[in-house]
Amino acid sequence: MQMHLLHGQIPNTGEQTMKALAAAYPDRIGNAVFRNGDWAVQVYGTWFYYASGRLLPEELRLKAAEYDPQTFYRYPKDLPEWKTPDAETGAQYRNMQLRRSTRLTKRSQHFFDTLWRASNKDEAYLHVKTIRFLGWNVLVHYSILEELALIEERINAEAMINPQVRQWINTITNVSSWNWRNIADVQNRSFHSYGAAIDVQSKAQRGEETYWLWTSQKGVDWWAVPYKNRLHPPDAVVKIFESYGFVWGGKWLFYDTMHFEYRPEVFMLNHIPMNGTK
Repeated sequence: MQMHLLHGQIPNTGEQTMKALAAAYPDRIGNAVFRNGDWAVQVYGTWFYYASGRLLPEELRLKAAEYDPQTFYRYPKDLPEWKTPDAETGAQYRNMQLRRSTRLTKRSQHFFDTLWRASNKDEAYLHVKTIRFLGWNVLVHYSILEELALIEERINAEAMINPQVRQWINTITNVSSWNWRNIADVQNRSFHSYGAAIDVQSKAQRGEETYWLWTSQKGVDWWAVPYKNRLHPPDAVVKIFESYGFVWGGKWLFYDTMHFEYRPEVFMLNHIPMNGTK
């Protein structure tokens, strides 16, 4: 069904993926090249290989089976039309949740640790700076300061003409970014650990749901919660973030509607233009 596309993996080749990464982070990643039988890029002088989607340094290529692939997922340009999952689909999603929390393998952290220069908490902290964003002081990775400043400028300009955006700003209860931790319910490191993700929390009304795991902990079938019962930011806000390379967690199957994450390579691999300008 259509919702399934929100988490589906892109069947791309190593060449497409590595070239997208090189284009997304040209200040940190060199050109993609085919070497030693695989597509590879250099990140701050270290070679990383596609390795069937696992993005491994040379010394770990023979251990690829020990790691899960990285998530270069299908990301829709627009939120697909809501369709209520049937019983069979609900059972599939319930099993996916169980497998998610019990998997023994995890993704290699080496590539993104090197990309963001953050292999541990202390190293990560060296690369975050404070920015004032929508009235809140937030620690983020220094490399996305300009993007967030421009996003804020465009959101504030939209609020001048869009009452829905103005109301959303007025109901924000917290804005947070850097937090050295794993993704809840799995072993993989969160992009919050790099300061490359930002959560904008708003005051929920009428029992609106924000995050699939919080919904699940209430004993509610999170996959069956329709969009109208989820706390979505205004579409104009989502589009502004996306125009600067931030994916929105509200388009994920395991939804996180307050979450925005800097992943320009995902837009490139899905052929979605980013029209933000510096």
